[in-house]
Amino acid sequence: MPADPTLSALAELIAVVARLRDPATGCPWDLEQTHASLVPYVLEEAHEVADAIRHGDDTHLSEELGDLLLQVVLHGQIAHEAGHFDLGAIARGISAKLIRRHPHVFAGAEAADTAAVRASWEAIKSEEASARAEPSTSPLSDRLASKVRGQPALAGAMAISRKAAAAGFEWNDLAGVWEKVQEELGELREALASGDRAHAQTELGDVLFTLVNVARWCDLDPEAGLAGTNHRFLDRFSRVEAALGGDLGGRNIVELEALWQQAKTAIRAEAEAKAGQGPQPS
Repeated sequence: MPADPTLSALAELIAVVARLRDPATGCPWDLEQTHASLVPYVLEEAHEVADAIRHGDDTHLSEELGDLLLQVVLHGQIAHEAGHFDLGAIARGISAKLIRRHPHVFAGAEAADTAAVRASWEAIKSEEASARAEPSTSPLSDRLASKVRGQPALAGAMAISRKAAAAGFEWNDLAGVWEKVQEELGELREALASGDRAHAQTELGDVLFTLVNVARWCDLDPEAGLAGTNHRFLDRFSRVEAALGGDLGGRNIVELEALWQQAKTAIRAEAEAKAGQGPQPS
């Protein structure tokens, strides 16, 4: 039987990473890496995958998924060298988990729709966690702490907000959430005025968390919203830079704001021309 090309490609990647980590002939940078030192790269690559998906760029997505796969293989190789586990154990573990959490596919159970699948998945996860954990007086908090520990802060805040609200820890209406936003903004202003940087950092977090609750109430995605703002800002900012020949030094805010507004107008006009639509609101 001919070798599966996908398996051959994965085997080649594993061999390449093992060579990079070879103590005698490997790469000094790769040899210095540990699970901890690679954390920023795992997060960066995951965000770049998400960015490629948002922009619908399949070529870029393929490349970024490769970079993320490299991180998985590197961690597997580091753990293998330490005698803890290897890539095979990683693959077997996730396969077993998928089979265990999809009884409607692998064990003859029933799941009529996506909601039923999600409910079954969460129930099985809870059973697994209960089997591993010591008795707790704060089971929901413990589950949430475990769930969000590896998530970006915005995504983690949304997960916490949703679960807490589902458990009954919720405002009566959106007006109550907006009142909380104003309260937290006031506390942030006071902390900044006091000059207490640590206190201001805490209050900034409270403002952001409360705004995440606004997003949840309005069925908005704060991560996608902020990513979109980042993209729009850089698009406009690059045009301001280009208009000034790449040199912003010595420019006053009036001139920069005028160029910023020109960039916004140009981008809007280009979008309208591309879509073949009439004028759109700013």
